[in-house]
Amino acid sequence: MTDSLEPQSGGNGAAGHTTPTQANPAADATGVSDADKAAAARADRAAFIAALGFPVLVIIGGLLGFFFPDTAAGFAPQVTPLLGIIMFGMGLTLRPVDFALVAKRPLPVLIGVVAQFVIMPLFAVATVWVLQLPPEIAVGVILVGCAPGGTSSNVVSYLARGDVALSVTMTSVSTLLAPLLTPMLTLWLAGQYMPLDAGAMAWDIVKVVLIPVVGGLVVRLLLPKVVAFITPALPWISVLAISSIVCIVVGGNRDNIITAGGIVLVAVIIHNGLGYALGYLTGKITRQTEPVSRTMAIEVGMQNSGMATALASTYFSPLSALPGAVFSVWHNLSGAVVAAICRYIDGRAKKAQN
Repeated sequence: MTDSLEPQSGGNGAAGHTTPTQANPAADATGVSDADKAAAARADRAAFIAALGFPVLVIIGGLLGFFFPDTAAGFAPQVTPLLGIIMFGMGLTLRPVDFALVAKRPLPVLIGVVAQFVIMPLFAVATVWVLQLPPEIAVGVILVGCAPGGTSSNVVSYLARGDVALSVTMTSVSTLLAPLLTPMLTLWLAGQYMPLDAGAMAWDIVKVVLIPVVGGLVVRLLLPKVVAFITPALPWISVLAISSIVCIVVGGNRDNIITAGGIVLVAVIIHNGLGYALGYLTGKITRQTEPVSRTMAIEVGMQNSGMATALASTYFSPLSALPGAVFSVWHNLSGAVVAAICRYIDGRAKKAQN
């Protein structure tokens, strides 16, 4: 979902590359042409609209589920296929070069992925303990913490002026590791609350996450022109699928939301906020650059809550899926705020230099 947002280089390699001043005599003293500035501004606007539009559509899905619960709950069997659509769309946006970063810059990728699967699971457990959450909600919070990075983190990293290439790679690597690490961590950390068949969960993650992602990657390699044509629509297809999952989960949990929705929201806000803060701190402690530290904050804080919601519905209870549904709404809203804060800080620093 990030290809249309990433700055693209001109030509193929150094031989095909021209500087802005060579390409356009109207370039200013900084070497950036008016056309380049306009293109960058359009990309920024498109990404900003996407970042704000995602949570709005997810909220609408939640409201539809709340006010039409019987209809929404009737679509419960469609949650897993919808997740497959989301992950196939993610695969369509990937390229082999996205994985090449693992070899070129292994340290930030390794640090980021380890932080993803250490910080969020452990602080999910801490949140559950501090708030004394009931077992069904507790396993939902922990499952969100054990999920891989969320796909919308790539857009937020772009908006926050982070390292977009690193964001795409971290999301991809954590997703590929999910069939092993998500069930293992969930069994270890949440098994005391409710029983779990970790082997069956691992196989389901392979079927509805790994296979669609790899399938999308293969389709992109075989049909690049077709994929390039439909790429602008992919983020919106994904968010419509996420919104539908939220609608279904909310519809099946309407009564639970009325009684327990407040404490779930508090848990999600705490969990998500700690992810941002400790992800950023991890980057700084390991002496990463500012863009890399921002990316680590976003990647750690934003989870694949759609996957967590679907798995919770299958392996635990409808109430256990509620934290994932709430997280789907909240982390997109908070991500837009984080990006706005980063851009504000950059603006202040630029003014101070002038």
